[in-house]
Amino acid sequence: MINKEITVEMLNQTSVPNMANHVGIEFTELGTDYICARMPVDHRTRQPYGILHGGASVVLAETLGSLGASLCVDLSQFKVVGLEINANHIRPVSEGYVYGRAEILHLGRSTQIWEIKITNKEGKLVCISRLTIAVLPL
Repeated sequence: MINKEITVEMLNQTSVPNMANHVGIEFTELGTDYICARMPVDHRTRQPYGILHGGASVVLAETLGSLGASLCVDLSQFKVVGLEINANHIRPVSEGYVYGRAEILHLGRSTQIWEIKITNKEGKLVCISRLTIAVLPL
């Protein structure tokens, strides 16, 4: 389960430049078995046709799943790395925000599996992903 001592505010206060910062991902909710964030659909995340780039959806999905996975292990003993991610893109979004929710499907000693649903402001499915994580000793 996710470390209960971590807060959304702590997640959003990272000072380390990274992909999530670059595309404007903002964490919005954290539970014992899920993590949520939103990402703007703007010049950083659109493809040439003016809609959300599929790769940006995958960035949101992997960010949520990987961060969620890291919050489920003792980082003084383990690290988590992505093994595989897939994504099905369902509908386009051209403006505003998309909202991601990652939930644990499997929480094992050596692997984790997360399902990430990305929706638009109406709650309609934009993308669904599954991320497999390896839990490795340091």
